[in-house]
Amino acid sequence: MFLFHALSQAWKDGYSFSKFRSDVVAGITVGIVAIPLGMALAIAVGVPPQHGLYTVIVAGLLAALFGGSRFNITGPTAAFVVILLPITQQYGLTGLMLATFMSGIILVLMGLLRLGQLVAYVPYPVTTGFTAGIGLVIAFLQLKDLLGLEVAGNPIHFPEKVMAYASALPSIHFADAFIGVVTIVVFIAWAKLKTRIPPHVVALVIGTVLALVMNQSGGVHVGLLGEKFQYQIGDLIGQGIPQVMPQFNVIWQNDGVTWSLVIELLPAAFTIAMLGCIESLLCAVVADGMTGTKHDSNSELVGQGLANMVVPFFGGIPATAAIARTATNIRAGAFSPVSAIVHAVFVLAAMVALAPALSYVPMSALAGLLIMVAWNMSEAPHFVHTLKVAPRRDIAVLLTCFSLTVVFDMVVAVVIGLLLAGILFIQRIATLTTVTVVDKGHEHLDFGSDVLVYDINGPLFFAASEKAFSVIERSSIDTKVVVLDFTDVTTIDITAIHAFENALERISHYPVYLLGVAPHVATKLVNSGILSAGNITLFPSVSSLREHLAINNHNLASQESTPSTVSLYTADTSV
Repeated sequence: MFLFHALSQAWKDGYSFSKFRSDVVAGITVGIVAIPLGMALAIAVGVPPQHGLYTVIVAGLLAALFGGSRFNITGPTAAFVVILLPITQQYGLTGLMLATFMSGIILVLMGLLRLGQLVAYVPYPVTTGFTAGIGLVIAFLQLKDLLGLEVAGNPIHFPEKVMAYASALPSIHFADAFIGVVTIVVFIAWAKLKTRIPPHVVALVIGTVLALVMNQSGGVHVGLLGEKFQYQIGDLIGQGIPQVMPQFNVIWQNDGVTWSLVIELLPAAFTIAMLGCIESLLCAVVADGMTGTKHDSNSELVGQGLANMVVPFFGGIPATAAIARTATNIRAGAFSPVSAIVHAVFVLAAMVALAPALSYVPMSALAGLLIMVAWNMSEAPHFVHTLKVAPRRDIAVLLTCFSLTVVFDMVVAVVIGLLLAGILFIQRIATLTTVTVVDKGHEHLDFGSDVLVYDINGPLFFAASEKAFSVIERSSIDTKVVVLDFTDVTTIDITAIHAFENALERISHYPVYLLGVAPHVATKLVNSGILSAGNITLFPSVSSLREHLAINNHNLASQESTPSTVSLYTADTSV
């Protein structure tokens, strides 16, 4: 079942009024956290803050209804910033919403095709590398609002932003910087108290009150959200956050939406979907670990996809499950997706009731808040620890993904990181595949001085086969039989089959006995035609081979004693 999976599971576990009350408390708690983060993340991707709130309301509600995790809280996340900001800069809000809709379609298809388990194949150094890189980029991008910098132009790439921000340093506004630093300090200090009140709320409230006091006292001015953003909804024009519910809008009726734009945005939509898949499923895994529950990955992808398909029609931006908000939800006592539904409804009510008050939030306070979010998501101490203890190949993958994420973007980082991780993994596995000559006196494989035994260990595939089979050569004049022990061979591919054929040609003057060939490996050898050679016999066990050698008294070198077909000793191997 794809739809309503998490809700149905919670109901089966026994839903009661006390659990509903816990869900309401948890939903309100996480809703309080989601309001400033929704606004801050929308600003970070280059759109007015209300679009972040629209995302929390619509996507948060739909993902909770249709998703596969009981505790995931969905909304805009920091991980999307480095992907979405260039889209906004190049294509505007309409392009961003169109890419959101397309990514939703991809996520739904991934869920329906049951691809939810694929995230398990993304290596840990890759996810750690690009997550830390995203954290660094997000934190750097907040310096503009944190310090009140007047940056010339609108640079897209990170190196260009570094140069632009450095040139703008003389324009620093110390009142904004003071509020931003205070917000960060309060966040850190309050988090150490480990109270039930989230540090996001306390830090933002203190920063806002302090900014209002400074603005009223005169002499200095702190930039506020309402001063930077304006809105127009029909005939309604105002500053800050509109005090209205999300409005339905058919995005492809907007000017500029063409089929060529869809083609241009397809790579970006795919990237958004891939990151949304990784973030949502990792979040669900974390939630399972905290609660002892089990999510349905494919249902979660369908729920996230439906949320992203619908949210752009209400002015929303890409959404995915957020680990920090999900953890807050669990710690606040959530039991079911009802808490996520309550969180979305609470944000809607707060937006309609408190929109004028939100206009007084300082831009530098929101920037400080996002810097702390970026720090937490980057897990910098863990990143450094990994560099100290991980194998060198994993460190190379980690630093490659981190550097490419910062200098270029996450798409390049993940693609190259996966390729590099794959190549290093293949090299690592190839070193585990060996073919060695068995010494005389071996406990199990000593069949006499005239029987030469090669012990083959590990998977025989393209990266290992040629080097492994090169060991098999013509033997001494005393050799009458060659035994190849396949007991520890788990698989064989066509490259290895070709290398095996070459090795068999080098020992074609001897009867060749294959020992302990697994059924699926034997099937491949039969299909390739290797076993049609007259000098090859299969034996399922050491005892059967030893019995055959004893019966023939090792006199197997003559043509008369060489079987012309594959031995029926292997009847149990499906050959």
